[in-house]
Amino acid sequence: MKAQEMGIRINNDTPELKNILTKVKEQEHFGYDYEGAEGSLALLIRKAMGRVDPAFDLEAYHVSMRGDSLEHVCEATVKVRVGNKIAHTVADGDGPVNALDQALRNALSSFYPELKKVKLTDYKVRILNSSRAFGTAAKTRVSIESTDGKERWYTVGVNENIIEGSLQALLDGIEFRLLKK
Repeated sequence: MKAQEMGIRINNDTPELKNILTKVKEQEHFGYDYEGAEGSLALLIRKAMGRVDPAFDLEAYHVSMRGDSLEHVCEATVKVRVGNKIAHTVADGDGPVNALDQALRNALSSFYPELKKVKLTDYKVRILNSSRAFGTAAKTRVSIESTDGKERWYTVGVNENIIEGSLQALLDGIEFRLLKK
């Protein structure tokens, strides 16, 4: 079973197994694909088993773009809570996902210095057409590959809004890295 390959002890007698399988099926029906997204799958399983205390909470975020005919800048603002402390940061990026990634890691690296080494190394988007929505209204699946220079891990996010899907995958990537420490 995939869970055992990820170091999660689980078998047919595990009380939470039915809940885990139900949650995976629900997410896959929504558009998630955990094949090749072991980081997100490990988090889903651990959460279903009640074995994950979030290292942080995203309180709020905002992404905007500004510019003129020659230059454009994306800016992301994030507000995160770690315990009873709040970090509120702003970062610029060459796109909205890059700006969000920078802002999240900037906000969290004062609490978790190991995140300074984390880099997003691959970003893929797949449009999931359904009979209800096509084109710009279609659901998107975002796959992200991250590394800390030693290991690589893969996460996924799904949403009709590409920024929301990207944010889900980014948050999973950070949370998964923190889980490994």
